[in-house]
Amino acid sequence: MVRGFLVLCSYKSIHKFIHSVKQFLLFCLFFSSLTWSQVKVSGIIYDENDEVIPFANIIFKGSTIGTISDENGKFYLESDKTYTTLLVSFLGYETKSVALSARNFDLKIVLKESDSSLDEVVVYSGKIKKKGNPAIAILKKIWEKKRQNGIYLYDKYAYDKYEKIEFDLNNIDEKFKSKKLWKGMEFIFDKVDTSAITGKPYLPIFINEAIYKTHGQNEPTRKVNEELLANKNSGFDSNQQLIEFVKQLYVEYDIYDNYLKFFDKSFTSPVSRTGPSVYNYVLTDSAYIDNKWCYNILFYPRRKNELTFKGDFWVNDTTFAIKQVEMTATRSANINWVKEIYIEQEFDVLSDSVFLLKRDHMMSDFALNNKDKSKGVYGRRTTLYNNYEFNKPQPEDIYDKKAETYVEEIYNKPDEYWKENRMERLNEDEVGIYNMLDTLQNNRKFKQLYNIGATLATGYWEIFDGFDYGPLFSSFGSNDVEGFRLRVGGRTYFNQNDKWRIQAYTAYGFKDQKFKFGLAGKWMIEPKNRLIISAGTRKDIEQTGVSLTTVNDVLNRSFASSSIASRGDNFQLTDLTLTNIAVDIEPVKNLNFRLGATFKDMKSAAPDQFNVSYYNDEGILKSTLKQTEVDLGITFSPGRKMAGFGVERAVTNDGRFPIIYASYTKGLKGFTDAEFDYDKLQFYYRHRILMGGFGKLKYFIEAGKTFGNVPVTLLDVVPGNQSYFTAPRTFDLLNYYDFVTDQYTAVHLEHNFNGRIFSRIPFLRKLKLREIVGVKGVIGSLSDENINMNEFPLAGKAPNKPYYEYNLAVDNIFKFIRIDFIFRGNYLDMPGATKFAVKGGFGFFF
Repeated sequence: MVRGFLVLCSYKSIHKFIHSVKQFLLFCLFFSSLTWSQVKVSGIIYDENDEVIPFANIIFKGSTIGTISDENGKFYLESDKTYTTLLVSFLGYETKSVALSARNFDLKIVLKESDSSLDEVVVYSGKIKKKGNPAIAILKKIWEKKRQNGIYLYDKYAYDKYEKIEFDLNNIDEKFKSKKLWKGMEFIFDKVDTSAITGKPYLPIFINEAIYKTHGQNEPTRKVNEELLANKNSGFDSNQQLIEFVKQLYVEYDIYDNYLKFFDKSFTSPVSRTGPSVYNYVLTDSAYIDNKWCYNILFYPRRKNELTFKGDFWVNDTTFAIKQVEMTATRSANINWVKEIYIEQEFDVLSDSVFLLKRDHMMSDFALNNKDKSKGVYGRRTTLYNNYEFNKPQPEDIYDKKAETYVEEIYNKPDEYWKENRMERLNEDEVGIYNMLDTLQNNRKFKQLYNIGATLATGYWEIFDGFDYGPLFSSFGSNDVEGFRLRVGGRTYFNQNDKWRIQAYTAYGFKDQKFKFGLAGKWMIEPKNRLIISAGTRKDIEQTGVSLTTVNDVLNRSFASSSIASRGDNFQLTDLTLTNIAVDIEPVKNLNFRLGATFKDMKSAAPDQFNVSYYNDEGILKSTLKQTEVDLGITFSPGRKMAGFGVERAVTNDGRFPIIYASYTKGLKGFTDAEFDYDKLQFYYRHRILMGGFGKLKYFIEAGKTFGNVPVTLLDVVPGNQSYFTAPRTFDLLNYYDFVTDQYTAVHLEHNFNGRIFSRIPFLRKLKLREIVGVKGVIGSLSDENINMNEFPLAGKAPNKPYYEYNLAVDNIFKFIRIDFIFRGNYLDMPGATKFAVKGGFGFFF
């Protein structure tokens, strides 16, 4: 685990042996060193009462290569050097020496309690007192000299970065190999190896390499640009979505931060100022690391189920800068689908105020559960940095460079390029991945499995090259007007970088016995600024009362339009014909402008139950609305990460960045028989804040106002939710059209404590439940003119006094189920009011 010096074993020469015998003996010794060139050891640490000892220190004698037992006392350690003795220690116990052979598996190591008193550190109930602890004293020195990464101490900087991402199937055994699933692909198991970190057998299945040139500026404003120079991966040459998704799982972090963010969770850093509240620290060793004298400090969590690590770090004795750190997330941590997280960082300490990251390695064990023998996938990311440059002149526009188009040359560099520019040579397993995946590409069974996986992931089924059927999950639906609904549709798709795309569908309701249809297309005519023109038309049944902010996406259909499981009647549906043409442009990264024109033909889909008739300017009662409008929308999404270069791209860090949206809509009376002249302004802001050990807060604010008189179908309906499941940006205890406004402000707040409370309750701790609280409210008004011109009963329909509801939720039930207990705060006397509800939700979250 930690680095050190190799103890060399010398052999006394045997005098007076004849020359041939001496040669023979030397050959035997040489051969034996080859056959025993690696030591592997695993086991469990116990005390004399047969109780496991968690977080014990295990090290090869004569080295600084070691590890720490987990919370169940288990450990694994290996080295490619020859060591014959293992030292095992823990505070309050005698250090034990264990003789080793080449292979030492499933050892049972028993430690005896020590009779000697501890002068510096006192142990009680598995915890270590902070007062008088030399490790805490060193930690305080680290805080005093807390520094930023060296690149942030200069006005300008640049460096080269090499990144390697790998995936491996783990816990490969004979039973797994013999499954019929692998018939015809048995050759892949020739590449099975053993992990040096966990000791488990694994099969490499994917590797991606990338080389970047990074330029940054700190003054006068902070800017950074990372230019991709080369990319290579096994079997997925153009799959930027997969690559970007994986990169977002392994975001960059700073060990000096109080909290380290992995998988959308905030882990307490071992060098955090809050560290002593959640970690035990032990000063265990001191040694030279790269000619610098360093202290070794071991740390492990004080409590279970918190987002913490176990491990150790080496810190310089004068600068108190971290030189190396290795740590593993505890298995009891409240995180899903990840059995283990292993992190290793190495730094170059240049001076008292400058340290530079040299190597960063992170490995995660993704699995359905935390059982030792459960099958899973290792995800590994290794990043190396070199060629640092500071305060050298750089072109001013270098920070604003955008990756505009897919450049084939970047993804097809020759092997000679990679041999010359890799900062770390590939090992035999990694080289083998490329060869194995090249072979699998022509394997029929593998192609079938890959297509099934792609269909489940995207919701589209490839019928032939260039055409996909789907979305599959929209094929069936139901509502009170259409009854059971059957939908078929598809899209053009050649690859993810298509410059144009066409989508179409048709649907049939078995109750109203009517066909519906939709057709839309978009074309990116200028990649640099992502200039896109789009057009489409749709005739369908739509529930328009589920969004305050107007959406003119032609093929977008709300969840409430085809909800199979819902409470109450849902006849308040609109028979909608919508035609739209728009132009989008992104002149600055993540800043989008959209100019569009829309024609709407709207009438009630169930006139007997839902009357949307209105009086026009001449006082004539009309049941069908024809309206044309133009709109300008601006969306700013700082920090958004996208994958792909085509007309459609995928967001790879959804929910982790703020969104600011503003729009202006103008109704054009008289144009194509449009009947109303009005102006509408709308705004919303969405964000999420990680709050360290206190979880995360999500909030959403939206506001709008309509100037002019319009029928109910053009007013702003406060979104209700009559389904049995929660939905974002809706009010779960409102029915559709309970509240209607022409000006409004709505706020949604939700805080996820991530199990901070439940983890302190003994009988709930192992369930890893997560507690959530939320509140949402809306206030709005409606003019008398808009009330009087509509046949729909709008009197009293505006929430002039703020309406609010609040909820308490238990999340992470069986890892993917959420149950909300929702309470109505006011308007309890409204006819048909729902005062309390229990709703469910599903999600795949770490």
